[in-house]
Amino acid sequence: MNAPSPLVIETSTPHASIARVAADGSTDQRGFHSDRNHNALLFEPLRELMEQHGKPSLVLVGSGPGSYSGTRVGIAAAQGVAIAIGCPAVAVPSILAVPAAANGARCLAIGDARRGSFWTAKIGNFRLLEDPSLCDATELERRIARALAEGLAVFSFEQTTRFPLPDALTAPIKIETPDATRLWQAWCGSDEETRRKWSAEIPQPLYLKPPHITPAKRPWLI
Repeated sequence: MNAPSPLVIETSTPHASIARVAADGSTDQRGFHSDRNHNALLFEPLRELMEQHGKPSLVLVGSGPGSYSGTRVGIAAAQGVAIAIGCPAVAVPSILAVPAAANGARCLAIGDARRGSFWTAKIGNFRLLEDPSLCDATELERRIARALAEGLAVFSFEQTTRFPLPDALTAPIKIETPDATRLWQAWCGSDEETRRKWSAEIPQPLYLKPPHITPAKRPWLI
């Protein structure tokens, strides 16, 4: 049997992928495309990679933000493998696993949170510089304009038609797709403190939050 190697799962977008990492750092990656059936398509490439490369010593999984159901399927599979084998499962933000973030470049990730809400997250040095936070269309426009003025790349997993933006702000937005190999590279590029933080947390989707805490309307209930 081959020496143990990390298993990496990235399912936060319709373009999902799974990879095994060799001792020299190279990856054997399998990809598949599905809008809603990651749970049906994930397990055949997972089985193939497990049979070919043996048991992993670590399981990494993309935590989004992205497809809620897709991300949860990937995390459930990662935890299942980790429990069965007895190795750690660690969630890594999927927005770090895109070409725009290669070599630790600073970027602004944006997305459609539906119902008139949007989200942004600033990344750099293979870590989150600002946690994903919700905003309205006006604030989205302001955040993108500020990021571009700072020289940051702006990217999204979704088509720019989802964003009510002027052409001058839409044109620079890159459409990016994360993959398992780049998720592994993000893990390798992150600093020790960041890896410890990720490893200490239970894998779960990267939830979107308001940029500040809204005061309770009835504080006496707290």
